[in-house]
Amino acid sequence: MDIKKVVVIGSGTMGSGIAAHLCNANIPVTLLDLTTDISEKARERIQKSRPPLLIDKTKINNINVGNINDDFNFVKEADWVVEAVVERIDIKHNIYEKIFKNRKTGAIVSSNTSSIPIKILSEKLSQEEKKDFCITHFFNPVRYMGLLEIVKNENNDLEKINSLKKFCEKELGKGAIVCNDTPGFLGNRIGVYAMQVAMTEAFKMKLSIEEADAVFGRPMGIPKTGVFGLYDLIGIDLMADVLKSFIKELSKEDEFQIVAKDIPLITKLIEKGYTGRKGKGGFYRINKDNNQKILEAINLETEQYSPSKKIDLGIDTVNLKNLINRDDKYGKYAWSVISKIIKYASSLVPGITDKFNDIDEAMRLGFNWAMGPFEMLRSIGVNEFFNRIDSFEGNKFLENLSKNKDENFYGERQIYTDIQTLAKVRPTALKLDKNNSAEIHRFKDFNIVEFTTKACALDYDSMDALKNATDKPLIVINESMQFSAGVNLSYTMNFAEKNDFKSIEKFIKYFQDTCKTLKYSKYPVVSAPSGLTLGGGFEVLVQSNFVASHTNIVIGLVETIVGLVPAGGGCKEMLWRWMQTEEAKKDPDYAPLKVFDIIGYAKTATSPVEAKPLKYLNENDKTIMNRNSLFSVSKNILDNNKDFRPPEECSFSLSGKPLKEKMIKVLEKLYNEKVILDHGMEVGKELANVLSGGDTTIDKKLTENDLYKLELDSFMRLIENIKTQERIRHTLKTGKPLVN
Repeated sequence: MDIKKVVVIGSGTMGSGIAAHLCNANIPVTLLDLTTDISEKARERIQKSRPPLLIDKTKINNINVGNINDDFNFVKEADWVVEAVVERIDIKHNIYEKIFKNRKTGAIVSSNTSSIPIKILSEKLSQEEKKDFCITHFFNPVRYMGLLEIVKNENNDLEKINSLKKFCEKELGKGAIVCNDTPGFLGNRIGVYAMQVAMTEAFKMKLSIEEADAVFGRPMGIPKTGVFGLYDLIGIDLMADVLKSFIKELSKEDEFQIVAKDIPLITKLIEKGYTGRKGKGGFYRINKDNNQKILEAINLETEQYSPSKKIDLGIDTVNLKNLINRDDKYGKYAWSVISKIIKYASSLVPGITDKFNDIDEAMRLGFNWAMGPFEMLRSIGVNEFFNRIDSFEGNKFLENLSKNKDENFYGERQIYTDIQTLAKVRPTALKLDKNNSAEIHRFKDFNIVEFTTKACALDYDSMDALKNATDKPLIVINESMQFSAGVNLSYTMNFAEKNDFKSIEKFIKYFQDTCKTLKYSKYPVVSAPSGLTLGGGFEVLVQSNFVASHTNIVIGLVETIVGLVPAGGGCKEMLWRWMQTEEAKKDPDYAPLKVFDIIGYAKTATSPVEAKPLKYLNENDKTIMNRNSLFSVSKNILDNNKDFRPPEECSFSLSGKPLKEKMIKVLEKLYNEKVILDHGMEVGKELANVLSGGDTTIDKKLTENDLYKLELDSFMRLIENIKTQERIRHTLKTGKPLVN
C-alpha cells in the first residue's frame, strides 16, 4: 500500500497533531472541520505550538485546510482518511457514511478514538468496508509520543493492517503496535489502571500526595509527575470521564472496577472547579503569599491545602528490588502498587494481546515508563515475586510461571518491530565494563557506551567509560529519553560547597581530554542523540566523528543560563564550524561574533532542521524519524567507514582585544536595556574572553589546547563566583533560571 495523500477530519488537539506529524514526514494532508475558519485556526495553532509540533515551520505548507461540506472531494484522492472528531458515536457514524461514499477503492479509513470499541464504530459498515476500517490511536503530543496503537478485529484485511503499520513505523517514526479490540487497548488499559491503583493505595495507606508521587515516579522508572501530578496534568474531570468509559465497557468482574470507583474528594474538586492545571488547580495548586507564588498540596484526609513538601527518598537509580524491600511505608506502598499492576497486566494475557512484551512497550512508548509490568516482574525476580504475592487464581500467565519459576521467562524485547534496536542487541552483546554512570558493551567488532544516570547527566565516570571504549569503533547511544542533559550540576556543586575547586578543575580537564580522545580516536565515533542533548552532552556529540540524530532532539549550549561558559570544547568546536563559512573567510571576527550570540543567548534547537543553521549539526549528519532506527543507522555508518582516518587538528586566528571590545559593547547595550544584570555581564565577559582568543593577536595561531585552556580558566573563575553558585542552586531547586 502506497500512502501519498491523507485527509484528517477533525482539527482539535489530536487531529491537528496527526496532521502536523504527517507534515513532518512530507506527506501532503488536508485538514477538514465544520468550517474552513476552524481548520485555518488549527493550522495557525500548529505553527505557533510550544513545544513545536513541526520539526520545521516550513512544513506547514504541507497542510491544506477546508470544511466537510465544500471540500469533501479531497477524500476521493486520499489513500488514508483519519477521523479525529468528538467522541460521539452518532457523529462518527455520520462521518463514516460520508467517507465510504466518497473514498477511493481500497483507501484505509481509521478512527483516532481512545475509548470506543471498533465493533461499535463499524457496526453500520458493510463487510467489505469493515476490511479497510481500523483504529489508529495516536498519543498526545503526536510528534513526541512514540506509541501508535493500531486496533484490529476479525473483519480486517490483515495484509492492509500490516502495510499501514510499516508505513507508520517507517515514515512517521512510530512504535506501531497492532492489538485486539478491547477496552482501553494496551496503553490506557494498563496505564489508567496503574494510576488508579497508585491513587487508591495512597488513600488506603494514608500517604500524602507528595509521598505517593515521590514513590510512584522516578524510583519506579515512571515520569516525575507521579500519579497526583499526572492527574492534574491530564485534567481531573477528563480522568473522571475516562473512568466512566472503562466502568461501562468492562465486565463487572474486572479488577479495574474496584479501583475505578468514585472518590468523594475528586467529585468535590471537580464541583469547585479544581480540575487540574487547566482550572484553579487540583491536587496541587499555586497560591500567592506576599506576591510570592507557592506550590500547595491538598491533604487527602483534611482536604485542606498547605505548602507542598519535598520528599527525598534517597534514591538515585531505579532498583525495584531495593525499593519494595524498604522497611518503611514507602517500601510497603511500592510493593502494593507494583504487585497489583503486575497481577492485573498478566491477567489480561492473552485477552488483549498474546505478546505480553507489547504491553511493556506500550507503557514505554505511550507513558514514558522505563519498565513495563513484565519487566518489573523480571527486575524484582520471579522467585521473590511469588514468595511475596498473595492469591492469583484464574491468572493463567502467573499460574504457569509459578510452576516453572523461570527467571528467564521474558524472551526478546521489542518484538513489535523488525528493526535491529539497541534493546534487542544489548542481551547478545558482551558487557565490558560498568560504573555508576555508564555501561560499555562490545557487539561484534565495535563498542557501545550507554549513559545510565538521571537524565544521562555526565560526571567523571561517564567520561571514564567513553575514554575506555575508544579501543574499537564506538557508538554513543542511550535507550533512555535523553542523550544527555549535560554535566551533572549537583556533582559539580558538591565540590564547590566544600571549596574543593581543584577537583572541579581536574574533572573539567578530564572532560576535555576525553572529548579530544573521541575526536582524534584511531577508530570512528558515532553519537546517536535523542531528547535533551545540552551542554556537556552536546560537547560529546560535537566532538564525535559522525552523528545520527533523532528528529526529536533539544540541542544546544546552555551553560550561560547557570552562570558558566562551555568548557568541554563547545566554544572551540562552534568557533571552528563557523570559521568554515564564506563570511568568516572575508571577516575574521564574523565567526566569533556569531558564536558569541548563539552561546550568549543559550540558543537551542528543537529538531535537526533547526539545529543545522546554528551549526549544532552538520549538513551531512543523519536525521532519523524513527528512534528505534538510531542504532541500525549508527551501525551502518561504522560499516561504511572501515577506512576511517581521524581529522587533522585545527588552529585558530582570533583578533584578541579589539574583538573582545566589540563583544563588550554588545553586552553594555544589553545591560543598559536591562536584558542582563550584573552577573550576566560578568558571564558575558568571560565568554568574550574565550571567543576572542584572550591575550592574542590576529597573526598568532592558537591550538585546540589553547582554546581548551581559555574555556577552563573562564569556567573556573565563574564556578568560584558566589553569583554563579546562586544560579546553580536556584536551578537545581526550582528547575528555573535565576537572573542576577
